[in-house]
Amino acid sequence: MGVASAVLLGIAFGMLRSGLPQALKGNRLIKFLFEAPKFPPPIAWIPFVILLIGVGEFSAYTIVFIGAFSPVFTSAYEGAESVPVAIRRTARSMEITGLSYLWRISLPASLPQIFTGVRVGLSMGWMSVIAAEMISGQSGLGYSIQLNRLNMQYGMMTVDMFLIGLIGFALFESAVLLQRKLLPWREEILT
Repeated sequence: MGVASAVLLGIAFGMLRSGLPQALKGNRLIKFLFEAPKFPPPIAWIPFVILLIGVGEFSAYTIVFIGAFSPVFTSAYEGAESVPVAIRRTARSMEITGLSYLWRISLPASLPQIFTGVRVGLSMGWMSVIAAEMISGQSGLGYSIQLNRLNMQYGMMTVDMFLIGLIGFALFESAVLLQRKLLPWREEILT
C-alpha cells in the first residue's frame, strides 16, 4: 500500500514538477523544497511517524511511502526533463501542451527512467518497513530479527535475513517483469 501510493504520487508530482515554468524550476528555494526532504533516511522519520500516527499498520505504510516516494519522484521528474528537444518542439508545433503534453508525450518518454525509480523505490520501501518493524513493530520479519537477537537464536536470525533477501529479490524482479511487459523495446537492457 505504501509503495503503490508512493509510485502513483511520485509519478504524478514528478510530472507536474516538470510542467512548472522554467523560472520556478530554476528557483533555488523551490528546488530546495523539492530536493531537501529526500536526504534524511526513512529510518530517521520513524520517531516522528510514531509520534504523529502511533504504532500500527498505517504508520508502517507511511514509513514505506517515505522510503519509496523520493526515488520515484526524482526519476519521474528527471525522465520528463530528459525528453529530447526534437520531441518537445514537435509536440509544441502540434499544439500539444499542458496536461495533454505531460500525459501523451512526457510520461511515455519517461517510463524507462520511471521504472528505474520504481525499482529503487521498492528496495527502499522494503528496507524501510523492515527497519520500522525492528524499531517499533509487533510483528513481521524486522520484529522477528529483534526477538531472535534478544533470545540469542542466531540461526533463526539467519533465516529471517534470508527471507528478507528473498522477498526483496522477488519484489525487484516483479518490477523488472512489469517493465518488460509495458516496455518491450527496453528488454535488452534488463537482461
